[in-house]
Formats: sequence, C-alpha cells, structure tokens
Amino acid sequence: MAASLDGFVARKDGRVDWMETSDVFEGGRTLDAASVETFLKAIDCYVMGSRTYETALGFDAKGFGWSYGDKPVFVLTTRTLPKIRDTVQFHSGDLTEFVDNVLRPAFHSIWFVGGGAVCGECLRRGLADEVRYSILPILIGDGIPFFCKLEADVTLHLADVNAYRNGVVDLCYAVRADR
Repeated sequence: MAASLDGFVARKDGRVDWMETSDVFEGGRTLDAASVETFLKAIDCYVMGSRTYETALGFDAKGFGWSYGDKPVFVLTTRTLPKIRDTVQFHSGDLTEFVDNVLRPAFHSIWFVGGGAVCGECLRRGLADEVRYSILPILIGDGIPFFCKLEADVTLHLADVNAYRNGVVDLCYAVRADR
C-alpha cells in the first residue's frame, strides 16, 4: 500500500490526487519495468475493499488502465458494484473464513491492496504475513489511515527497505508470530 508520510492512504473524500511525486532523491534507486514485472508476476490474486475498487475503476475510466492484469480480484463489499472484468468477484461475509477456506487453498501469494479498513482487519485477525508500506514524500494532514482501528500491538520485523529516486521509500515488514 502507498501512503503519505503521515500515514494516510487517501483524503477523507477518497481522492488520491497527491500520489504523484516530483521529488528527486539523488541517492535513490531507479524502479525499472523488469523489477515491477517480476514483483507483479509473484502475486496470485488481489483482495481489496469496495472504495479501493471504485478508485481502481476511476483510474481505468481515466485511461490509466487496470492495474491488476488478468489476475483474480476479490472485492470485499456488501454493496452492489459494477463488474467490469470477468476476473473480478465480490465477497461479503466473514473475512477469516474467506481467507482460510477459499483463498489460501487456491492461492499462494494473496495481495491485500487496500484500503485502510481491510488492512486493519487483516492485521487484527492475524491474516497478514507481511506489510509492504510505500511512503510518499508528502504530508496531507488528514484522511483515511493506512491501519484503521488496531486494538492491539502488531509486532513487526523489518525485512527490507528501499529508497527510490522519486523520493518514495518502500518498507517490507514480516508480521511476527509473538503478538
């Protein structure tokens, strides 16, 4: 997930207009297409909340394309939403049961792309193995937090960190079992 330095994934109204960065960090790595492609190939399916899905639909409608390729996309929602691709499926119901009984038997690498409520719920229920956090060089002051309503500490182990030329810092944390 990408977030502002102050921990927001979107503005209160859901806009993500701040996600483009013009920053330049001379000592940063350049993100090349081959690295991105290798990373995306490792993902077996995507899971997202309804607002993240609506944001993805908006990007697609504006000509930015569908970011999830032909991989299965599961949208967690109780609302009726447009299904624009055969690879999209909607789910409502118990998240733990869905992950343990439907997703994990069928997919090895399950990528929860958002939003904040979905990420928080996965962490609360112990469903996440790792947290990947891309911090953008901007403070937006208020918005939808990355980790919504965690009721207990979630201990992490820093597994990897990368700084890029555009000022974005990627953090990869393993979720520790001792929580």
